[in-house]
Amino acid sequence: MSHRRAVILMIVVTLLWSMAGVVSRHLEGARSFEVTFWRSAFNALALAIALTVLRGPRLWSDLVRAPQPVWASGLCWAVMYTAFMVALTLTTVANVLVIMALGPLMTALLARLILAQRLPLRTWAAILLAGVGVVWMFARQLTEGVSLTGSVVALVVPLAASFNWTLLQAAGHRDMASTGEGAVAPDMLPAVLIGATLSAVATLPLAWPLQATSHDIGLLGFLGVFQLAVPCLLVVRLSRVLSGAEISLLGLLELVFGVALAWLGANEAPDRDTLVGGTLVVGALILNELLALPPRNQAAGRTSN
Repeated sequence: MSHRRAVILMIVVTLLWSMAGVVSRHLEGARSFEVTFWRSAFNALALAIALTVLRGPRLWSDLVRAPQPVWASGLCWAVMYTAFMVALTLTTVANVLVIMALGPLMTALLARLILAQRLPLRTWAAILLAGVGVVWMFARQLTEGVSLTGSVVALVVPLAASFNWTLLQAAGHRDMASTGEGAVAPDMLPAVLIGATLSAVATLPLAWPLQATSHDIGLLGFLGVFQLAVPCLLVVRLSRVLSGAEISLLGLLELVFGVALAWLGANEAPDRDTLVGGTLVVGALILNELLALPPRNQAAGRTSN
């Protein structure tokens, strides 16, 4: 796959990710945990079919014997799936997406605390600037007496994501250290299937009795397959072509697409303070990721080698 095609597909991935907010605003009877249950159940079903086709029947025997990091990662995915959809039922799409954009910076901070990785000055500056943006948003909600429940639930998503990425990185390093530099790190893709299954099983009792209409089930089935399963498989493939910095930078388009779709498709316009706070967060991320990209001539030299 060429680099240009990978970039285009990554933009498609962010567009698919961004559909959750606007679609959830057109549900009729499904609320809170039921929304999460149906989306996670359809996601698990789609991933089970896709991974069985890709890996064959051995997928299930490998899943049972999967090492602890895979199951721990699956738990993180389950928390992310659940908290994201619950947050969307409690606060605006813009609030949720801006808070989720903190994920890369929270991951960098956890890597510093847990893996003792040194952070460059640009990343510390980005963390500070993004923190100012989030405080700006929260301060407005506090002064106006707006409930912070939705924002706090949304904050769980990047927190779980940062633990997940740090866990994956630690597992990869530990595997290389114990078995040699040429060893292959554990296959973590089944963790996504584990997470979807755990999310569906955990939220079913909380969603009972189910009240979703056939219209709702159709929309949530669409989200489970095309907003989660398909882009998940795509981004794993694209990670072979694009660098981590490129994926993080292009992933910010989810915030832009998500807010725009909610505005155009559900008449949910972001307020001024959310726009200001979001601009600070996104600006910090863009600056950090752009500075992390290697010079063009250096990248071209690596490719030619």
